[in-house]
Formats: sequence, structure tokens, C-alpha cells
Amino acid sequence: MNALASDGLDVAGVDVDLERAPVVRAVSFAVPPGGWLALIGPNGAGKSTLLRAIAGLLPHRGTVVVGGTDVGRLRARERARLIAYVPQAPVLPPDMTVQEYVLLGRTPHLGYLASPGERDRKATARTLAALDLTRYAARRLSELSGGERQRAALARALAQEPRLLLLDEPTSALDLGHQQQVLDLVDELRGTRRLTVVTTLHDLTTAAQYADRLVLLDKGRVAAGGTPAEVITEDVIARVYAARVSVTTDTEGRPVVTPLRGPGVVGR
Repeated sequence: MNALASDGLDVAGVDVDLERAPVVRAVSFAVPPGGWLALIGPNGAGKSTLLRAIAGLLPHRGTVVVGGTDVGRLRARERARLIAYVPQAPVLPPDMTVQEYVLLGRTPHLGYLASPGERDRKATARTLAALDLTRYAARRLSELSGGERQRAALARALAQEPRLLLLDEPTSALDLGHQQQVLDLVDELRGTRRLTVVTTLHDLTTAAQYADRLVLLDKGRVAAGGTPAEVITEDVIARVYAARVSVTTDTEGRPVVTPLRGPGVVGR
């Protein structure tokens, strides 16, 4: 096990098959506590499948260790105290209020048949405020917009107070302002709570802005891994994505990816 990540996340030799077809093969990486790793890659590369395997939602070979604990040996309730997972398109109970739904995130911390207490309600209120959802607390989930539903799902995950937060395309339904708000909040929490974060992200520039390290998947295998500057290069993107791009850097030295118009393309 990587000593640096012994209190964070260690993924070693993970294979995943879906309907007997190989989807993820021999994936290994480590994330230290408080670190942020982004899984990037073309559509169908295995990013979401890998994330669900780490969350314990798909059978897999290999090991996933969080905080020194092999999560494959845990019961679902124990695993939920360590890991929170937010899918790209969460299914939310339509008649439940936002507050009730976020309060469900406290369930792994309650005793058998116990009701939420004052600490649970305060944790829920803090999370609602952090995600700009307090004004929607009494609103039913069916009345929310797509972006508001995405934030509610994230709020429930954060209310779990996990050690590891797994986010599958967390900004896909959000406008630019709320994208920044959510990602900035996640960035802050990994400092204040030592929260370890793994996300899938399509936008390479966004991934480079927020993640410490990237793992680029291609056809279920690791094609590249390292810092954003090491992974996001014109040559790598051309090889894996078959795309023409310009890669420059911002004032902090992080890559900025700009697609280039193809030769002979006529404007309409």
C-alpha cells in the first residue's frame, strides 16, 4: 500500500466486468487524505463504472482501501460511514422535501431504529446553507430544477460526513455560477474536513483547475496519470481523444484546453 495514501484512498488492480465483458482493467492509484483526483477520458472509457466499483455498488476484483480499511469487507452501513457517492443522474423521491432528503444522509450514523437528533439536524442545516439550499428546505424534490436536484444530492452526500466523496460528473446539470460554487465548496471541505475526493469530469480544463492529480482512462485502462500538467498535453489528447487542441497554461501554471477548428471547415 502507498504510505502516503494509507489514510486516504488506495485502489489496487481493480477489474470490473459488465455482462461478462471487461470494462475496467488493472486500474491502480492512490489519493492522500484531503486530496482530489479526477478521472478523465473519452466516453465509454470506464470512468463511471470504476467510480461505482469504488463505491461498492459493482462487483470487482482487486482492492479498495479507505482510511486503512478494505471496504470490500464492510457491510453497506459501515461503508456508508466512510464513502458517499453521488451519481450523475440521481433518482430522488419526488414527494420528499429537500430537508428530509438531506437528513437521510445522517442514517449511517444512527443506531438501530434511532431517530435523528439535534446533532444530525444541525449537520443538515449547515450543509443546506453551504449549498445555497436553505430557502428550498421545505420544497418537494419534484419541484426543483435539474441543477437544484443535483445540489440536493450532493448535500445529502456531504451530510453523511464521509471520509471519501465520489462524484460522477457533479457539474453536468449546473450553470456556470453553481458549477464554481459546488466545486469551490468541495475544494474547501477537503481542507477543513480532510475529505478525500474522486470525481469524473468531462471538461479537461475544469479537471485541471480543481484536481491535484488526474487519471486518464482509455478503454478501461490507465493511459496516463500524474499532475494536470503531466497528463493534459496536446500529444496525449490527440492520441486518446483523437482531438485537435491547444494546451496553454493559466497564471498558476494549470493547463487550459482550447479545441481547434479543423482545416477546411467553412462557417455557416
